[in-house]
Amino acid sequence: MNSLLLKKVLLSFSLSTALLLAGEQFSMSEADKAMYEELKENNPADMNVEEGMEIFEELGDEAALANFLEVDEKKLAEYIAGFPRYVKKMGNVVGLDQVLQALQVAQGQKKYDLSSEVMSSLLAYVKSLANEVAINIDVKANKEMEISFALGEKLYSEVRGYRGLSCNSCHSLPGTILRTQILPEMGAQNTGGTWPAYRMTLSTLVTLQERSRTCMRDAGQAPLPLGSKEMVALEVYITNLAKNNKHKVEIPGLKR
Repeated sequence: MNSLLLKKVLLSFSLSTALLLAGEQFSMSEADKAMYEELKENNPADMNVEEGMEIFEELGDEAALANFLEVDEKKLAEYIAGFPRYVKKMGNVVGLDQVLQALQVAQGQKKYDLSSEVMSSLLAYVKSLANEVAINIDVKANKEMEISFALGEKLYSEVRGYRGLSCNSCHSLPGTILRTQILPEMGAQNTGGTWPAYRMTLSTLVTLQERSRTCMRDAGQAPLPLGSKEMVALEVYITNLAKNNKHKVEIPGLKR
């Protein structure tokens, strides 16, 4: 074995050992763990969900949404658990928040911006209607979903930005550490089924797409626009990971 190869092997071994030993050290502090346990019982984002419920009632509640989506109201929760999905009348694969925008426009109202707190609250409530329902996104339902999934898979693995990272770089292996935080393996940790979620570090409700944009900025990448076909495609891919791990919808989530 030449000296250069030996150095690479030793460096790889040293880094692996360091990560293994550092796992507990870099996990949440005892104070953070105690706060996390408390917030699990009293999630501050429950207030956002209640706010979203009031807004949704003004839009006509489940009956209006079911009618807009042309689905049986009794099957609405199951339908919601399949987003993002292709909605024929919108002509695209869309997120549930985009459907809510379209519903507002159809009723002659001004649509909420996807980045607004009020939209996050509305999305959290409507998605919570599917709580405890198995995630059932169907990436083979039609050509549009197949294309969106393929794009999301590509974006998830694509190296972008000056740091040369992809989503997969940080989230492919359990226990990966970044900035003293242990990062989740997205499928196993139900990333696709637990956002919008309350982020302890920001003290606010955050959507999956907003969280993804933060990750992109941290990775030195240009963040994808909210609601773009690329961002929706990435959400399709991540949600499918949760489905493959047989997860259910759990809103609002709680994240560090």
